[in-house]
Amino acid sequence: MTDFQAFQSVTDDMVLCRDVMVTMRDGVRLATDIYRPAREGRALDRPAPAIIERTPYGKAMASRAELEIGMTEPMDRATVAKHFVRHGYIVVYQDCRGRYGSEGEFVKYRSEGPDGYDTLAWIAAQPWCNGRIGTMGLSYAAHTQMAAACLAPPALATMILDSGGFSNAFTCGIRQGGAFELKQATWAYREARESAVAAGDELARKALEAENLHRWFGKMPWSEGRSPLRWAPQYEAYLLEQWQHETFDDFWKQVGIHAAGYYDAIPNIPIALMSSWFDVYVPTTFENLAGLASNGKRPLALIMGPGLHGDRNLTFAGDVDFGPNAPLSGNVAASWLEFRRRWFDRWLKSGPEDDLDEEPIRLFVMGGGKGTKNETGRLDHGGRWIKAKRWPLPEVTEQSYYLHPNGRLSEAFPAADAVALSYDFDPADPVPTIGGALTSGQPIFAGGGFDQREDDRFFGCRNFGLPLSARLDVLSFETEPI
Repeated sequence: MTDFQAFQSVTDDMVLCRDVMVTMRDGVRLATDIYRPAREGRALDRPAPAIIERTPYGKAMASRAELEIGMTEPMDRATVAKHFVRHGYIVVYQDCRGRYGSEGEFVKYRSEGPDGYDTLAWIAAQPWCNGRIGTMGLSYAAHTQMAAACLAPPALATMILDSGGFSNAFTCGIRQGGAFELKQATWAYREARESAVAAGDELARKALEAENLHRWFGKMPWSEGRSPLRWAPQYEAYLLEQWQHETFDDFWKQVGIHAAGYYDAIPNIPIALMSSWFDVYVPTTFENLAGLASNGKRPLALIMGPGLHGDRNLTFAGDVDFGPNAPLSGNVAASWLEFRRRWFDRWLKSGPEDDLDEEPIRLFVMGGGKGTKNETGRLDHGGRWIKAKRWPLPEVTEQSYYLHPNGRLSEAFPAADAVALSYDFDPADPVPTIGGALTSGQPIFAGGGFDQREDDRFFGCRNFGLPLSARLDVLSFETEPI
């Protein structure tokens, strides 16, 4: 069932059907925009393959990921859609349940499997779709893809999982090795505020904006009614539910946050996996690669850039610069748009073989720069892209290093009578986080490479100028120069 609320002609060669309300199995309707090829402002009748992105960030709002080299602002949805529409695709954007134009209650990640399955089934049943659907999207929009794929939608023909798609959210994405990722708290606060803005709820918006998130981070753990999210109860409720499930119980085995339990159910379709070394989803990406490759039937590609979450065309991450070879555009592909278009041509239209067919692994190897600061004040670290036929790389060998009392990492075993090392941990005085493989932490923390000295840019730092290794609750080890 659908409810067509509006119809708008965009250009002579593309028409937009805006805010189509697509009904899910439980009666909740999700707001959906459909871009179709047209001639003289009239949609073409011939069926075509479809590309869909399901997002909680506003289907009509520009995604920050749609940024090509030289752009200062990301492309809007219509511009991105036009690129694919002109190559013969239908493009669909949909607001996730409980977000922006869609009905229902937003409970983060929990509805994306069945909602994605139902949406793909609806698209495949439309006369303008030829029954072949590809999915794309960054971060949460990668989670929505994987969630639907775990339920094996018949029309799903290929995916581009960009920095997301939980393999196991208990060990990466919601919790990190079991420890709760506080990016979930910063994300919930930010998106609760944006949700209030979108809904026109001025009272909730003002109440949320009046909270001091830095002060609240000093008063953890939060509880019901004692958090900056008390003005947005549904966001507070799901956040605390994630936070309070501290063991790997059935909560963590649900569709949408545990693809590792569903790899055998995911169709044997071509999948491109993407991430970057300073992204939080590095473990997810490699676990998905191994899990999806286990039956040897799925065509898989892997692209690992050097930077932060979704920043595929920047040359830096934090205070470290990787040089002009770092961006995806101009190095791995002509552009991010063209990479996706070529992938969809290959697998939705049986287009010509791509160089990824022969060498599907693309990795950015960091290092090789001058080691001095460049004109922007960042460390010139350098790096280059390499290609490979498989992962792990066949020419790589593993090397074990051992901890020594003098702070060294060495290939030699420590002495049998070496003194045991220990430290005291005070949860009231946690070690500050200075960069790393992180995402979605603003305004509390940010990812990237930084000198590990305390600095007033980073939350929790008080001993400015001292290295973290000076703390009595930190043990630090390093090798000789490699």
